[in-house]
Amino acid sequence: MKQIDKKVADSYFRERVRLIVIFLIIWFIVSFGVVMFAESFKNMTFNGFPFHYFMGAQGAIVTFIVLLFINAKVSDNIDKKYGISEEKNEQLSAGKALDH
Repeated sequence: MKQIDKKVADSYFRERVRLIVIFLIIWFIVSFGVVMFAESFKNMTFNGFPFHYFMGAQGAIVTFIVLLFINAKVSDNIDKKYGISEEKNEQLSAGKALDH
């Protein structure tokens, strides 16, 4: 198996951790931020519903699904940037594991 330079691996890991932290911050704001400030959002409406109710009922779920797709796309781009390929990994591991 190909050895990866430590600087490249550290850079890759830093980028992935930064991405995870950004997504966790967005998750926290969408999940808890709206609830914490629900009183101040009570005059705002979205599709005829109070904003805090909409975010709790549907908005947070839609945001999480969108975050999943964004994460997949950005992660693929990071992998390509550092030369990590799913096809290459499959070729390297072919025949080394038992199919159950």
